[in-house]
Amino acid sequence: MLKKEEVLLLTYLIGVIFFLVLFVVVFFIAFQRRKNKLLEERYLADQRFQKELANSQIEIQEQVLKNIAWELHDNVGQLLSVANMQLNVLLNTAAKESHTQILETKGIIKESVQEIRSLSKVLNNDVVLKNGLIASLKVELDRFNRLGYLNATLEIQGDIIPINSANEIIIFRIIQEFLNNVLKHARASKLFVLLAYKETALDIVVEDNGVGFDTSSTTTSSGMETIKGRAKLINAKYSIASQIGKGTKLFLSYSYNSKK
Repeated sequence: MLKKEEVLLLTYLIGVIFFLVLFVVVFFIAFQRRKNKLLEERYLADQRFQKELANSQIEIQEQVLKNIAWELHDNVGQLLSVANMQLNVLLNTAAKESHTQILETKGIIKESVQEIRSLSKVLNNDVVLKNGLIASLKVELDRFNRLGYLNATLEIQGDIIPINSANEIIIFRIIQEFLNNVLKHARASKLFVLLAYKETALDIVVEDNGVGFDTSSTTTSSGMETIKGRAKLINAKYSIASQIGKGTKLFLSYSYNSKK
């Protein structure tokens, strides 16, 4: 039988070991929590940095587009207007047999001025902000139809719900980027754009009847990366479906509660 002193010593040792184990467990838990907190803070800081970087890139892109729009509208437009005035002077002095050709040239210049004005409207973010998503889309699609690129149609479903202006520009740029890809690569004759205003989200479908591509083997293009980056910035869900010979379709869903 153990002596009283031995029992006390054993009890003391067990108590010391218990408290040491308890201290190690508490220290480990506190360390893990601190580590997780630091990792979370680092992740959030990285997310904020990436978002600020994306915002800065978009602001730079929008400023570049605005400058191009100004150059087109103010400088190129003015030069064409001057050329048109000079043709008016030439029309009064030229021989009658040249009048038809001069008038045809004046018509071409008039159409060019009109196209430049339309293009400057969809490039300038201030104009997009003023006109809104639907009006800006109509200007872009009307331009395609007028130039004979393809037959473009726009359908709107549901009651129109106002969207944050900054996000509206990003949505328009996403659609515009897809449209540019259609013009460059699709060889399409028809283009369809659907804006479906639902209870909680705006669902957008843009579809062409072009040559399509194999999504499993095609390397992601800069245009697709731009669409992906802009969609992520406004927390919009997006996907692109395509098959060779069956055209390409863009799906974009923007929640009204999304915060930029």
